Amino acid sequence: MVSVLNTIDTGHEDMIHCADVDYYGLRLATCSSDNSVKIFDIKNGAQTLAADLKGHGGPVWQVAWGHPRYGNVLASCSYDRKVIVWKEAGPGDWTKWYEYSNHDSSVNSVAWAPAEYGLVLACGSSDGSISILTANVEAGTWDCKKIPNAHTIGCNTVSWCPATVPEPAFDQRPSKTNLTVKRLVSGGCDNAVKIWKEEGDRWEEEKRLELHSDWVRDVAWAPSVGMPRHQIASCSQDRRVVIWTSDDLVSWQPAVLHNFDDVVWNVSWSLTGNILGVSGGDNKVSLWKETNEGQWMCISEDTNSATTAAAGQNNFIPEQRTL
Repeated sequence: MVSVLNTIDTGHEDMIHCADVDYYGLRLATCSSDNSVKIFDIKNGAQTLAADLKGHGGPVWQVAWGHPRYGNVLASCSYDRKVIVWKEAGPGDWTKWYEYSNHDSSVNSVAWAPAEYGLVLACGSSDGSISILTANVEAGTWDCKKIPNAHTIGCNTVSWCPATVPEPAFDQRPSKTNLTVKRLVSGGCDNAVKIWKEEGDRWEEEKRLELHSDWVRDVAWAPSVGMPRHQIASCSQDRRVVIWTSDDLVSWQPAVLHNFDDVVWNVSWSLTGNILGVSGGDNKVSLWKETNEGQWMCISEDTNSATTAAAGQNNFIPEQRTL
């Protein structure tokens, strides 16, 4: 069973939509409908409020930590159509480093690219477009590109393809697979999962994956640990989680992990990519693992996470023991 190691009283005055732990598992960022972002130090089982960030004029849907090689950087997105990149200038001194306001509707999702690509942020919006923001860290400037009409009605979620494996000696992938090409996956209100590939100065749709019959609420590209295949998890208001598998990034095979009792809001892979966390409107968080026969089995379920699961966006990371 999933066990609760620690409970944090965030002090938010409204519903919490997202909670994200940093690279080292020492800091927790949360965001809420109270328009705020909060950062907590969570060392040694205790938590201390380190920052209360006010900059959005509407509910904040998601937060995401950048890789520490670029400093302590946090991105947030909001109903106010803005994306804010926060940076820690000194201990506890967080400032607004960059604000992006070139969307026409709510920005629902933010995701940092693998650190090998630089400091690059993908943003999905209800205006149907995806923005790719790239920082020139030394100059302190940002370059912005947009994928217009990525999803009809709106884009709900974005996730990046891993760039490399931790240990190249264990990489079993065919040599023809080009991992230097940037790719990301998105899900939207057109019921579709789409894979995007950077071609020169443009982003082009590489693959459209269709199986869901309702809005796709979350997608997650599995971390790369030398497996000879790629896996993407998607979840939808159709109450299903689908696992998409490919050996060559060309042909993708879907497998329905499970039909749940309510809408599924969030999917999140463990750090090694072999366990999938699922949360949804049934007020449960469950962990799933693939057997040697290729079947997915529920290995743990927690019914004590009602508030978080119902909130809609629960960045559940099974191997983050700090939580």
